[in-house]
Amino acid sequence: MAIAPKIDRKTLIEAVLAEPVLARLATTNPKTLQPHVVPVWFAWDGDYVWISSFASTRKIRELKINPRGAVLIESKQEGSKLQAVLLEGEVELVTEPRQQVRKIAKHIYIRYLGTEGVKEAEPQSWLNDSENLLIKLTPERIMSW
Repeated sequence: MAIAPKIDRKTLIEAVLAEPVLARLATTNPKTLQPHVVPVWFAWDGDYVWISSFASTRKIRELKINPRGAVLIESKQEGSKLQAVLLEGEVELVTEPRQQVRKIAKHIYIRYLGTEGVKEAEPQSWLNDSENLLIKLTPERIMSW
């Protein structure tokens, strides 16, 4: 009987972060301290969590004042040894260069819509919208369970 190799926690975390599932982004209203949690599409590049958004949204207004956030990703893998990953840290709002914003946003959209789906009118309008920007979260703390 062969013994299955032990998979380290970092590998399990990377596997969850590679799944194209909805993440939850948490921000805080700086005046009332009321948390705000929204579902988002994301991409993980091994160092940062990237989220495409629009300048006029509540999450962006809150992050401009309090650039701290948290992203929760729950695994869809049945019987996975890891159920979720929570990343907390400082956020940077990236608006320039526009070519980079568009490239990373397109990568995120392809994760969820596929290469053909991203060609549809709606994702194309998102990519070309002057309000489109990126949320770049640098994890200071990563927890998993």
